[in-house]
Amino acid sequence: MQSTLLVFTLNEYEGFRQIMPQVDRSWFDQILVVDGGSTDGTVELAKEMGFEVYKQKRRGLRHAYTEAMPLVRGDFFVPFSPDGNSVVSRLPVLIEKMHGGYDMVTVSRYAEGARSADDDIVTSFGNWMFTRLINLLHGGSYTDAMVMYRGIRKQVFYDLGLHEDSAYSTPEFLFRTTVCIMPLLSIRAAKRKIKYAEIPGDEPKRIGSERKLQVIRWGCSYLYQTIVEAFRR
Repeated sequence: MQSTLLVFTLNEYEGFRQIMPQVDRSWFDQILVVDGGSTDGTVELAKEMGFEVYKQKRRGLRHAYTEAMPLVRGDFFVPFSPDGNSVVSRLPVLIEKMHGGYDMVTVSRYAEGARSADDDIVTSFGNWMFTRLINLLHGGSYTDAMVMYRGIRKQVFYDLGLHEDSAYSTPEFLFRTTVCIMPLLSIRAAKRKIKYAEIPGDEPKRIGSERKLQVIRWGCSYLYQTIVEAFRR
């Protein structure tokens, strides 16, 4: 299988400068940087380093996925944060696991042997609550249902309807935000019983950039999705 590393950026200059040289380009058939509107020189740095860069037309992380997906040449892709949260050394392990025939492999911050140094009391509780709720309502077996760092078969993205605006429009309208795809991916993957595995992976503190979380709005949106999906076939 061919593989694509999807590197999402929004003012990540310092993290990008430190982290991306650690990525062995031979690990992937394609490395695509998807930028959400950086103004700090991240795009220019990525181009100087020889990376393929796509600039989003619509703001928000889920639009980064939907706009980039037609450009993804890999049979599977790995969303990657260059802010230091995603540990580069787990990439070869993740790739090897995906080549074992899995539809999705998650780098879990809460699996045995891993920890998050970037969590605070609010995000720690939120991750715990949503993971338990998704497991309870949708038959998952996750230790980390919310994390971005994972390998995903490209076809699964479409099979689960994650490219459809209708999957997100109601909570985004209600809570005036743009959400990420990961909670819905975890929900629908559990419901569909796709072939899934986890590997442990630490989450270090981020480098340079600020958190872009919208805790209340995203939390309400994800709770809405988690409950509504329980009543949807």
